[in-house]
Amino acid sequence: MTGYDADGLAARVAADLEDGWYVNLGLGLPTGVAAHVRPEIEVMFHSENGLMGIGAIAEPGQEDPDLVDAGKHYTTLRTGAAAFDSSLSFALVRGGHLDAAILGGLQVSATGDLANWYVPGGQPGVGGAMDLVAGTPRIWVVMWHTDRAGRPKVVPTCDYPLTGRGVVNRVYTNLCIFDVVDRTLVLRELAPGVTVDEVRAKTSAPFTTAV
Repeated sequence: MTGYDADGLAARVAADLEDGWYVNLGLGLPTGVAAHVRPEIEVMFHSENGLMGIGAIAEPGQEDPDLVDAGKHYTTLRTGAAAFDSSLSFALVRGGHLDAAILGGLQVSATGDLANWYVPGGQPGVGGAMDLVAGTPRIWVVMWHTDRAGRPKVVPTCDYPLTGRGVVNRVYTNLCIFDVVDRTLVLRELAPGVTVDEVRAKTSAPFTTAV
């Protein structure tokens, strides 16, 4: 198999986390990141429903009904964790107290716009994403490179309603890593077994290469 599976992608994202960071974990693929933090560093993961210090998703049989993350998964807590109400949770976000937010994505544009809350014809799910992209200095998006129909999710312009304009700093997919530099996509890294030609064939947005 070429490229990352979900677990491999989560591990690759976790490898870029830095010691002492406070990081929001979004729904979907980002939830796996907490299970792959390097043992030599300490990272506190935030869930906007009122938890700081969440760990990996709880194993079957180990679920605590009082510990649920924003994606409605039973979660675990790391040493030093805290629980609080939603008003304090969003004060942390809006006050700029997080170092990064790792979010899922439906589309990312060539200039770093993010759409991740509504598929036309589906159910709206704003959640905390709009607050996160406005109040957090690093926005990393983790998503599959194409949708279920094989259509690119890294696009010239988002077709879906925007979560934020020009907010994305980095995009991790099962095929590669893009950085957004001066509102331009730069291919930084290829996933194992993936070629630049494959990325170009599955990406409709223009990008430059640094690999």
